[in-house]
Amino acid sequence: MGEQTHRTLMTFDETRRLMAEGSAHIPGGASSDYRLGPGALVVDRAEGGLVFDVDGNRLVDYYCGAGPIILGHNPPAVVEAVTRQINRGVQVGAESRAEYEAARIVTEIVPCAEMVRFANTGTEAVQLAFRIARGATGRDVVVKFEGHYHGWADSVFVGLPNRPNPGAAGNRGRLGTAGQDPAAIEHTDVLPWNDLDAVDRRLARGDVAAVISEPLWRGYISPAPGYLQGLREICTRHGVVLIFDEIVSGFRVGAGGGQAMFGVTPDLATFAKAMANGFVIGAVAGRRDLMSLIGGGPVVHPGTYNGNVLSTTAAAATLAVLAEGSPYETIERAGGRLMSGFSGLLAGRGMRAIVQGVPASFNVHLGIDRPVTSLADTLAVDGGQVMKLTLALMARGIRAIPGGHWYVSAAHTDDLVDETLNAFEDALAAI
Repeated sequence: MGEQTHRTLMTFDETRRLMAEGSAHIPGGASSDYRLGPGALVVDRAEGGLVFDVDGNRLVDYYCGAGPIILGHNPPAVVEAVTRQINRGVQVGAESRAEYEAARIVTEIVPCAEMVRFANTGTEAVQLAFRIARGATGRDVVVKFEGHYHGWADSVFVGLPNRPNPGAAGNRGRLGTAGQDPAAIEHTDVLPWNDLDAVDRRLARGDVAAVISEPLWRGYISPAPGYLQGLREICTRHGVVLIFDEIVSGFRVGAGGGQAMFGVTPDLATFAKAMANGFVIGAVAGRRDLMSLIGGGPVVHPGTYNGNVLSTTAAAATLAVLAEGSPYETIERAGGRLMSGFSGLLAGRGMRAIVQGVPASFNVHLGIDRPVTSLADTLAVDGGQVMKLTLALMARGIRAIPGGHWYVSAAHTDDLVDETLNAFEDALAAI
């Protein structure tokens, strides 16, 4: 880092043209509403810690596929395993050695995992965990927490910001989107996070099947000291299934996920994202007595692509590398340097800001100088300024998630970190 450099800024005209053209066939020109907006990108190819877009730009990639790219793009061990399998069959409608191997590794490295069942996405995994909890308890209600995201299904798309009908009565005032079924959230209660008394009071009514929480909220917000331990005790006392949503934290913050990081073991946990380094997959892991309710028990879980051989092959290869441990050493070093460097640069410019999270997954908040701990705190962040920084970084060849989130992979080498710190300093001077 040093004096501001003068470089030719990247442009994204072909991305805009293709998205506009594609919007004739795909609503908005994207297949996820979270990929819309000024930070949208049409990618041509990816390699290691880099993506190359349709304009010919080379960008250091901290988007990481919205989280799952933990080894870097196209790691040889995963590519070779999946390529071999493609030549042997893609969708066989049966079980495979890869499926059993991936499940075995999960049970060895995840504290709660006595058994595993595969699904296709995190949203699916969460819904399966609820079904298991309801089947085990005979109760209907699920408790979630404000701001925690557990997929886009109607039953959990609630307790989030930007409600479409804030003045509406009853469940319609709680909905997260137009078109959502109000009846779907009839058995979903939303409580403030880090409030154990509120949880205890609600569970005392005796109708709660499960409590679901991200152990590391949004992948970067730690709970209050003792909170997860207290949640574990309250759920045990009331006979309620405790579910950790590890779809962001699982295999990213460490091989054992958030539950290993905080030393608290849930009854069930949901996974996706990083376990197959970008291949589409989801999973529920947990206690043997609960998991045995499926697989011939009273709880039914069908699905054509559950445990599909390409995804489980990728998962087995990815998990084998992660279990060995060396990727986390690279991630800790790279992410630690980025967090420290960003904090120093922001402080040096006298900006109200905080860099919050862990080396594998952190957020750069602008307009606030205290750690984010609640949904209200997230709304206090200067989103407009964060977007300006994101776009300034993109123009300088650095791609982060527009909300200020940064994922770090094992492919983020020292030279890419140096490049990023220089670009960050340059971008701050420009906004």
